[in-house]
Amino acid sequence: MTLHNGYHAFDFADLSAREAYKVMIGTIVPRPIAWVTTISPDGVVNAAPYSFFNCLSADPPILALGVENKPDRSFKDTAYNIRMTECFTVNIVDRANVEAMAVTAAAVGPEVDELEIAGLTAAPGDRVACPRIAEAPVAFECERYLGIAVSSAREIILGRIVRAHIREDIIDPATFYSDHEKLDALGRMGGNGYAGTFDYFDLPTPSAEEVLRPSRKQVQVGNS
Repeated sequence: MTLHNGYHAFDFADLSAREAYKVMIGTIVPRPIAWVTTISPDGVVNAAPYSFFNCLSADPPILALGVENKPDRSFKDTAYNIRMTECFTVNIVDRANVEAMAVTAAAVGPEVDELEIAGLTAAPGDRVACPRIAEAPVAFECERYLGIAVSSAREIILGRIVRAHIREDIIDPATFYSDHEKLDALGRMGGNGYAGTFDYFDLPTPSAEEVLRPSRKQVQVGNS
């Protein structure tokens, strides 16, 4: 690590995996949370939150999960179940469900139904074998599209969305626009931190003519 012109420069080749993790999760924020539900080949429901998550494509509709393996490099329940059943559901975490979500993050055994101990309801999937969380404001049923073993420690799982369940007060089915206040989604910060989405502002993308205009004014965003 070096200090130059007010910036710490980190060479990731010199960092441990834990150090790299701390640098990334503290600065790539807020990260959306995938509250993933799967089902084992024996029919046991599993739920766990992952913040290495985002949407990657709309055509086809693809979501991506980064799932860390166990210390012994064996698969976590989420990754194992997805490999065996070829499906999973991504539920979006809102403020009303944050404590229940935290319960499902506990490291319990594969025989434990996390939804049951969190007091949540498993709603049957329409297009996939695994359930969604009935209390979640949004759920995306996904079929496994591709798995990428980036190392023995982590796998990136791509899922193709086949069906979405969105609470009726959140989305306008005529325009497909969603109300972020009704959704009240949470994102992950560093450490134990979370952030809401109420700190919101609109900033239209300017045209090429606008940005090339010599007299254009500097755009101001955020609180004034």
